[in-house]
Amino acid sequence: MALKLGLVGIGKIARDQHIPALAGDPRFELAATASRNAGVDGVPGFTSVEAMLAAVPELDAISICTPPQAHFDAALAALRAGKHVMLEKPPAATTRQIALLQAEAARHGRTVFQTWHSRFAAGVDAARDWLRGRTLTGGTITWKEDVHHWHPGQQWIFDAGGLGVFDPGINALSVLTEVLAEEVVVNKAVLAFPENQQAPIAAQLDLRTEAGVAVNAEFDFRQKGEQTWDIELVTTSGRLRLSHGGGTLAIDGQPVQADEALAGEYPRLYARFAELCAAGQSEVDWRPFQLVADAFLIGERRTVAAHHV
Repeated sequence: MALKLGLVGIGKIARDQHIPALAGDPRFELAATASRNAGVDGVPGFTSVEAMLAAVPELDAISICTPPQAHFDAALAALRAGKHVMLEKPPAATTRQIALLQAEAARHGRTVFQTWHSRFAAGVDAARDWLRGRTLTGGTITWKEDVHHWHPGQQWIFDAGGLGVFDPGINALSVLTEVLAEEVVVNKAVLAFPENQQAPIAAQLDLRTEAGVAVNAEFDFRQKGEQTWDIELVTTSGRLRLSHGGGTLAIDGQPVQADEALAGEYPRLYARFAELCAAGQSEVDWRPFQLVADAFLIGERRTVAAHHV
């Protein structure tokens, strides 16, 4: 039988990705929503997670796609009500919160799926497989987009806890930590904060693998024109380039045909969530979030021109 799911946060990402993915997956039934300002036609809607859980006790799972500052309380309420939980990225407002949610899910025997949607892009699996057995010698990440296009009028992303440019930048880090066999750490960071905001609009990271290989990352929310989401990794036996956020892969300049079965990040996310719920398992990997937290901890802060949403 289909899992009855409550969707929390009916904003741009829910409408663009979650709702279409759910509509195409017979393993789920969108049975309720919780959002302060929006709803879905034909689906019972509530203004809070607590009201939704109380009114629709038959829910099996909830999927949370609010800003990260609200993730912890919503997920905790759902887990304590005996529901499986899927979390949009970034997973929470703090690293401690996601650790507590993982423990809470185990305590109640429920699934928590802490997602990284870019890991489900079409080129990522093949990139990971190609890198195995090869020796990395260097890498660059260029992740630049226009915040006005992707987050129009959204102040939360520049508020404390909103992560600023790390909201998209964490996608790059999620792909990097997925495809590399070695762990990486933040060696240095420079964060550019608008003079009127609490979160960075740009960042430069010097990452190092366990073997000391440098991977340099540049994130920027001020990109106009063509948007850039590229990862290039150089090895002793070839060069890999993931473009379009992991959607396309080239090896030594030659495109690699993606497996058609891997099309669609969010359909793949929900397929994985269904598998985890059926198996009674959780999936939590907060290494990308730790890298962001470490960048804030050791990063040099620079003040730049004011930014208005």
